[in-house]
Amino acid sequence: MALHLSDKTQLAGPVDVARYGEYRTTPAVEFSGRITDDGDFTARPFRYHLYGGRFCPWSHRVAITRELAGLHDVVTMSYVDPERDGRGWAFRERYGPDPVNGFTLLRQAYEATVEGYTGHVGVPTLWDRFSARVVSNDVTTIGIDLATRFRHLADNPVDTYPEHLRDRIDALDRWLRPAVNEGVTAAAEGKRSARANLLEAFEQIDAHLSRTDYLLGDVLTEADIRLWVTLVRYDAGPNARRTINPGLHVYPHLWRYAHNLHELPAFRDTTDFASFTAPGAAIRW
Repeated sequence: MALHLSDKTQLAGPVDVARYGEYRTTPAVEFSGRITDDGDFTARPFRYHLYGGRFCPWSHRVAITRELAGLHDVVTMSYVDPERDGRGWAFRERYGPDPVNGFTLLRQAYEATVEGYTGHVGVPTLWDRFSARVVSNDVTTIGIDLATRFRHLADNPVDTYPEHLRDRIDALDRWLRPAVNEGVTAAAEGKRSARANLLEAFEQIDAHLSRTDYLLGDVLTEADIRLWVTLVRYDAGPNARRTINPGLHVYPHLWRYAHNLHELPAFRDTTDFASFTAPGAAIRW
């Protein structure tokens, strides 16, 4: 059974690198449970909770999908503080306490699942209230399950992973994830091949979007969500000093596309620019 918050707010202390050191572990998918019709994890109202990070594009993906899938009141979500030390992500005043278990550190959720856990603690993390354990920290399958497994519980859901487009969505991800979602960080670090691949991808997408509203025609899908969370951070973070290129606006169709998606409530309302904008960066949205 999950713990419940006491009347006293439970928050972690300040980041203390001198005491706890830097966070050092290789990001990895440690839990990959799936929501199924008859397995350990079935779709039930209020059974699941998402732990995310406002700063994190991977968390942002599932937050957008959750809204489009009509699950705001079915699958709850809360956020960790954007700063961490060797203990990993924590719950602090900026985004409030853990509303489900009263944990002060996200690591406690993993330790409650696997005694003595020493692996990566990441966001997003999907938590099961019924069995009091982590279901998954695999962003791709969490997003797919939110999009597909709760439709009977949702209010006016948008189908962002339609069956007839799944192969194309997955194929796009195999290209966009290394070239754009992951490549943008390497490009910002000055790696020439990553920068070349990123800008080539932007050019190809820009040309494609001159003929269509979304990546796969006139239908908003998971492919758009996965791309957009990187686009919205591009000039605010990795390209804040314009070291990669002059800005996203040099691709007019890509810029129009990104701006139009931001106008949708599921995208706009889940975006916290302050959590990922570099100091002094100029933001145009």
